[in-house]
Amino acid sequence: MDSSESPTETKKTKSKTPRKNKETVLKQKSPAEFFAENKNIAGFDNPGKSLYTTARELVENSLDSAESISELPVVEITIEEINKSKFNSMIGLIDCERVDAELYDDYETEKAREKRLAKEARAQEIQAKNAALGKKVKETPASKGIRGRGEASFYRVICKDNGKGMPHDDIPNMFGRVLSGTKYGLKQTRGKFGLGAKMALIWSKMSTGLPIEISSSMRNQSYMSFCRLDIDIHKNIPHVHVNEKRENKERWHGAEIQVVIEGNWTTYRSKILHYMRQMAVITPYAQFLFKFVSDAPEKNVTIRFSRRTDVMPPVPLETKHHPSSVDLLLIKRLIAETLKQNLLQFLQHEFVNISKSHAERLIGEMGPDFSPKMALKSLTPQQLVRIHQLFRQAKFDDPNGHCLSPAGEYNLRLGIIKELQPDMVATYSGRFYFLLSLLHGAQVFEGHPFIVEAGVSIGGKNVKQGLNIFRFANRIPLLFEQGADVVTRTALKRINWSSYKINQLQDKIGIFVSIVSTKIPFKGTGKEYIGDDITEIASAVKYSIQQCCVQLKSKIVKKMQAREQQERKRNLNKYIPDATGAVYNVLKDMAETQLHASKKFRYGDDDGELLRKVSENLITKETLSEKLAKHVEQVDYEMALEYATQSGVSEEPRETIYIQPLETENKIIDLHSPFFVFRMFH
Repeated sequence: MDSSESPTETKKTKSKTPRKNKETVLKQKSPAEFFAENKNIAGFDNPGKSLYTTARELVENSLDSAESISELPVVEITIEEINKSKFNSMIGLIDCERVDAELYDDYETEKAREKRLAKEARAQEIQAKNAALGKKVKETPASKGIRGRGEASFYRVICKDNGKGMPHDDIPNMFGRVLSGTKYGLKQTRGKFGLGAKMALIWSKMSTGLPIEISSSMRNQSYMSFCRLDIDIHKNIPHVHVNEKRENKERWHGAEIQVVIEGNWTTYRSKILHYMRQMAVITPYAQFLFKFVSDAPEKNVTIRFSRRTDVMPPVPLETKHHPSSVDLLLIKRLIAETLKQNLLQFLQHEFVNISKSHAERLIGEMGPDFSPKMALKSLTPQQLVRIHQLFRQAKFDDPNGHCLSPAGEYNLRLGIIKELQPDMVATYSGRFYFLLSLLHGAQVFEGHPFIVEAGVSIGGKNVKQGLNIFRFANRIPLLFEQGADVVTRTALKRINWSSYKINQLQDKIGIFVSIVSTKIPFKGTGKEYIGDDITEIASAVKYSIQQCCVQLKSKIVKKMQAREQQERKRNLNKYIPDATGAVYNVLKDMAETQLHASKKFRYGDDDGELLRKVSENLITKETLSEKLAKHVEQVDYEMALEYATQSGVSEEPRETIYIQPLETENKIIDLHSPFFVFRMFH
C-alpha cells in the first residue's frame, strides 16, 4: 500500500464496493403458493366465506363424480363445530390459563364492564315497559360478551357420495397438487377455477395445520383407499402421511372427504342453507342430506332434500375448439399436441365446423407459402400469425349445442315445484333456440355455444314479495354479487311485468335462469356473476323470461276470469232473495186483482195460468228463488264460454307427475316434455 494513502481514504474505497440488491433477485412462486397468497380469488375471502366455499366445492365434486357414471347422486354433507379445547387436543396443545389478562384483545376494564351491564339493564327495562303496554317486543339477543380477534371457530367438514371414486395411486396428486385434475378440457364443467378440494386443503393448512382425510373406492373394487395428506405449498407437491388399502366389505363406491378448517357458521349459515336449497332446485334427481352438529343442541340443523325424479341430464361431452374462439397461443399448443402431420388434417380434425373442402379453401386463402400437405413442424411464427388472422376474419358456421348438458325444462320445473310449491309456474328452454337463429340471433358468443333455460313462478312458500332471483351457471347456484348480473338487470330493467298481468311489487315472483356453456363469461375475480355486456346472452335471457311470462299471462287471465265469474255470481246470488220477494209480491197482488176483475180486464191465457198457479200456491217464493238461481248459473256459463271462444283459451288439464326410482335395471327410452317424461320399457 502506498504510504501516501491515508487510512481514511482506504476505508472509503472499500465501502464503495457494490452490493447485490435483494429486490433484483429473481424469485419464483408455485401455483399453490400463489393461491395461498391470493385466496380471495378462489372464494376464500374470510373464515365465513371459506366455510361456504369448502362445502360448495365438495358438494359439486360429489355431483360430478356420481353423474360421470350415470349414478343418481346421494350426497351427505356434515359441518361439525369444534370448540377450542377439542381443537387443542386434536393438535396436541395443552390449554393454558391466562396470566396477564390485560395482554388480550378481549380484556374489559371494570368501568367498561359496569357500563355494558348498565346498558343491558336499561334495554331490559324498556322491553318490560313495552310488554306491559302491549307493544311488540323484540327478542333481546343473548349477550355474547367481548370477542377478541384471536378467538377463532373451527369446523370439520365431511362430504360423502356414491360417485365414481378415485384410483388409489392418483389420490395424492388429485388433492395435493394445485392445477392438476381430470376436468381440464373444452367442455361444460361445474368448477370455476379447477381447484376443487385443493383450495380447502390449502386453507386448512393455513388456518389449522391439520391434514385432509380421503376415503375412496371404485365400482367392483374389493378394497377401499384411505389417504391422509397435506400439501407443501412452496413446492406444490403432496405430503402423504398415510396411503393404504383397507377392506371394503360393503362394496361401497364413492368418496368421503374430511377437512378441518377455520370458519364462521353464524354469519354464513343462511348462505350455506340457501345454496343447498338452490342446488336441490337445479338437481331434483339428487338426494342431499345436510347436517350441522354442535355441542349446543339448539344449534343443530338437519335438512333432507329428497329426490323427486330419476331423469338425469346427459353427461357433458368434450368438444373441439371453434376457429373463431382460439388465440395464437392456443393454436401453438394444439399444433404441439396434435397427432396430425400436415396442415389440411390439422384444420379438418382439430376444429369444429371445418370440412375438408372448407379447409382447402382456407389454405388457398392463406397465401402461396401454404399448401395442404405442408408439415405442421415447418410452420414459421409468421405463418402461425397468418392462420390466426384468417380465423378471426373468415366466416364459420356456429357450433351446435350437442356437447352441452342443461338441467332440462322438466327437471327445472320439477325442482321449482318441489322446493317452492308455487301457485303457478312456467318454464322455457333454449335447447331448440338454434333452429330459430334467423329470428332471434344465434346462441353463440365468441365461438362458444350456450343454452339458456328459465322459469318464472308466482307465489310459494318462503318467497318474499317482489322479484326473487335465482341464478345458475353450468348447473351451480350463484349467490354473490347479484346486482351486476345479466339476469338481475334484465329482470329489473328490461321486462315490462305489468303487460303480463304481474305486479312486480306485490306478487311473490320467483325468477330462475340457468345458463350452460363451454365457457361461462364470469366477471370479477370471484367469478360470482355474468356480465351484462354480452349482447347474445342478454338477449337470450330476456327472450327466455318473456316466454315464461307469456305462458303465465294466459294462466293469470284464466284465474282473473274465474275470480270475476265467482264475484259476478256472488253479487247476483246476493240479490236473489230480495228480487224473488219483490216479484212474488207483485204476482200475488195481480192474482188477487184477477179474481175480482171483470172479463174485459182479465189477463191472457198464459198470464192467467201463471196467476192461477200463484193463487193456488203451486208457484211459491222458494220456487221462484230456485228458478232464478238456475238462470244466473246458465247466463254466467254462457258468458264465460263466449269469452273463452273469443280469446281462444282452451282448457288443458295438467297434472304434476313424479317418476319414482326403479328398483331393477331395465332398458328404457325417455321421451321428454316440459311437463312430463314418457318412459317406454323394452
